[in-house]
Amino acid sequence: MAKLSIISKLFPSYKWKVAALVLCGIVIGGGGLFLYLLRAHTYLGDEPSACVNCHIMAPYYATWMHSSHGRDATCNDCHVPHENAVKKWTFKGMDGMKHVVAFLTKSEPQVIQAQAASSEVIMNNCIRCHTQLTAEFVDAGKIDYMMTLVGDGKACWDCHRDVPHGGKNSLSSTPAALVPYPESPVPEWLQKIIKK
Repeated sequence: MAKLSIISKLFPSYKWKVAALVLCGIVIGGGGLFLYLLRAHTYLGDEPSACVNCHIMAPYYATWMHSSHGRDATCNDCHVPHENAVKKWTFKGMDGMKHVVAFLTKSEPQVIQAQAASSEVIMNNCIRCHTQLTAEFVDAGKIDYMMTLVGDGKACWDCHRDVPHGGKNSLSSTPAALVPYPESPVPEWLQKIIKK
């Protein structure tokens, strides 16, 4: 009974109820279209070409694709934690939102650098994949990025500066790079109308 009285107070007539349903449909449909146009669904997988949805990532994709890591590792293999699914998806979502905010506010730097949280994840993934090498060089693989910050050893990229992205990348560092830019989400029939 209490629920019905609240609905009756919010929407006193049939017209109000119809208007509310139409408004909800517009908000949900518009939100869904917005997410589709952003290609948000492509970020749910591990396909590296999803990173090129944002043009600023083209040099990073191109240099990764031509590196030794391009054969065996995806972007997520290096850039997200692998301890458990919750940590992986939480980190991926939060990092992705930072990227969206930087892109929408046009505050992304010309040369992208990993922040402390990302650097820690990358370092731990270097150690996770290169277990034998790290066992020989960094105290049986037990060093992590946070230890390097206080002077207890070096981060992997202190020596391997060009792995896998070729040093300092910027939008102008790979001008002729061919990368798989995503197809337009605009349907063909609508593209034909727009071209007329």
